[in-house]
Amino acid sequence: MNCHQPKTVGKNINPHKRVALLGMPNTGKSTFFNRLTGGNAFVGNWAGITVDLLQARVKIEDETTEFIDLPGIYDLNGFSEDEKVVQNFLEKFAVDLVIIIVNATQIDRQIRLVLQIKALGFPAILVLNMADEAKHYGVKIEVDELSQRLEIPTFLMSAKYGQNYQRVYEQIVKKIKENNYSFQINNLTDQLLKIGAVLPEKIDQILGGTVIMPSNFLKTFTFKVDSILLHPILGLPLFFLGMFLVFQIVWNIGLPSMDLMGNFTNFLQIYLLESLLKPFPLLIQDFIINGIWNGLATVASFIPLIVLFFIVMAILEDSGYLSRSAYLMDALMSQLGLDGRSFVLQMMGFGCNVPALMGTRIMRSQGLRLLTMLVITFSLCSARLQVFIFLIAATFPNQKGATVLFSLYILSFVAALVAAFLLKGQFKNKEPFVLELPPYRFPTLKQVINRGWGEVLHFLQRASGFIILGCVAVWFLTNLPLGTTGLDTFGGQLGNFLSPIMQPIGIDPYLTLSLLFGFIAKEVVVGAFPVIYGMDATNLSNYIGSTVTWVQAYSFCLFCLLYTPCLTTLATMFNESKSWKYTSFSVIFSFVFAWLVSFIFFQTASFFGFS
Repeated sequence: MNCHQPKTVGKNINPHKRVALLGMPNTGKSTFFNRLTGGNAFVGNWAGITVDLLQARVKIEDETTEFIDLPGIYDLNGFSEDEKVVQNFLEKFAVDLVIIIVNATQIDRQIRLVLQIKALGFPAILVLNMADEAKHYGVKIEVDELSQRLEIPTFLMSAKYGQNYQRVYEQIVKKIKENNYSFQINNLTDQLLKIGAVLPEKIDQILGGTVIMPSNFLKTFTFKVDSILLHPILGLPLFFLGMFLVFQIVWNIGLPSMDLMGNFTNFLQIYLLESLLKPFPLLIQDFIINGIWNGLATVASFIPLIVLFFIVMAILEDSGYLSRSAYLMDALMSQLGLDGRSFVLQMMGFGCNVPALMGTRIMRSQGLRLLTMLVITFSLCSARLQVFIFLIAATFPNQKGATVLFSLYILSFVAALVAAFLLKGQFKNKEPFVLELPPYRFPTLKQVINRGWGEVLHFLQRASGFIILGCVAVWFLTNLPLGTTGLDTFGGQLGNFLSPIMQPIGIDPYLTLSLLFGFIAKEVVVGAFPVIYGMDATNLSNYIGSTVTWVQAYSFCLFCLLYTPCLTTLATMFNESKSWKYTSFSVIFSFVFAWLVSFIFFQTASFFGFS
C-alpha cells in the first residue's frame, strides 16, 4: 500500500515540532487533547485554512512541541467542510507526528482512516480510546499483534479516566525525539487516488484474529435507555420534560446564588468603592458607581447561574443525549428544510450563538448551512438568559418563574421552525442526514467542572469589554445634557423618538434604550438597566416590578429573544457565510420577525384585558 509514497520534506522545516490529532467525531479526541496539553490550548489562525484550529504548545524534553486538534472527520476523501479543512492542513503544513484517535468499540468501522494515514506514509501513533467502554461491551483487542500488522505503535487507552495514558505519552515523546524530518503531503487528492480505496478484504486481513467483536451485543444500559428515550411516541415528550427540569434547576438553585453574589458586590460597593471615591467630585463618583460598577455588578451576579447552566448542558451533551435529540427531531426538521443537526446546533446556541454558528461547517449543503445559521440566532443564549431571569423575577410571582422561562425556551424553537418554514424555499437542501449515536457516557466531575468554568471564562472574556463600553455609553446618554434627567436626556429623547415603533409592543422609552445597546452584546441589556434607572440591582428589581406589567415584560422578553443578534454573532455569521447580503438580510428579517411576534402577543393580551 506504500508504493506511491508521497514526498517527505527536509529537516527543520518547522520552527518547532508539530503533532496533529486526527480522528472521527465522538472518539474522545478533544478529551485526549485536553489531557495531553493540560488545558493550555488556544485558538490559532492558520494561513490558507478557512477556520481557526485549537492548538497548544507544550514543553517536551526542553523543546517546544505544538499540538493541533484537527476537526473530526470520517474519511480523508470526504467533501464536508471539516474534511476539507483537514485535507488543506495536511497539504499546507508539515507535521512531525500524527496521533490517530479511534473509538475502540468501533474499530472495525474506523480502521479505514488509520489505513489511509499509513498508506500516505505519515509517522503515526494509533490510540484506541475508550478502553473502559470496550471492556464493558466485551470487545477484545490483541494490541501487540494489531500494532505489528499495522506497523504503527498502538495503545489501548481511556482518555476520560487516564488509563494507560502514561505509556501513550512516553511513546509520543520517543517518536518526537526519533523523528528528524517533518512530513508534508503534496497533492493529497492525487495521492489518495493512486493509493485507491481501502477494500473490505484489507480490513479483514488487519483485524482478523486481533479484534473480537461480540457477534450479538448484550442488552446494555444504552439499549435499554434508548428503548424509552427514543420511543416514537414518548421520546419527544420526555425530551421536553427533561428540558423543563433543567430550567427548574436553573431557576430554583441559580436564583438564590444570584442573591448571594449581589450581596457580595453590594458589600464591595459600600465598604470599599464608595470609601475610595469620597475625595472625588460627585460627577466622577456617579460615573464610576452608576456608569460602570452597577452594570458590571448586575452582570457579575449572574456568574453562579451561568456556571450551573453550563454544567447541566455539559452533562446533557457529554452523556450523548443531545445526539439523540437530533434523531428525535430529524423527521420534523426535514419537513422545514433542516435536519437533526440543525436542532442540536440550536441547542448548542443556548450557551452562545457563536460556536453554534461555527458548528454548521459540518454541513455540506450551503442552503442547509445558511438556513441553520439563521434559526440558530433565535436560541435562548446565556446572555439573553440573564435578561429574562432579571425581568421574570421582578414581574412574575416567583413560583411561576421557571415555567415562564421554559415557555421562552419553547418559543425559541417554535420561532425557529416558523422561520425555517417561511424561508425553506430560499435555502434548498438535498444533503442526506447521517447520524451515529454514541453510547451513553457519564462525564466525570472534573470534566463537568472544567467545561462549566471554561465556558464562564470565555463568557467573561468576550463580554466584559462590551459591557463596560455599553454601560459607559448609556451613562453619557442618560446624563447629558448636564442638568437634565429622565426623558429630557439624550437617551430619553432617543427612546421617545422610537416610541411610535416600540409602544405598540408595550416597550417604553427606558426599555427601548436598553435594547438599543443590546445590539453590542445582549449582556449589555442587563448592565444597562441600573445605569438607565440610576439604581442598584435590588432597588431596580422592585421599581421595575411596580412600573412594568407582566404583559410588557413578556413582550420585551419575546422581542429580546428574536431581534437582531449581537455584534459578535453578526461578525461570525458574516465570516461563515462570506456574504454581506445574507448577513444584512438576517438583521432585517430577525428585527421584523421579533416585532411582529411581540405585537401579536401584546395586542392580543391587551385586548383580553391581561395586565
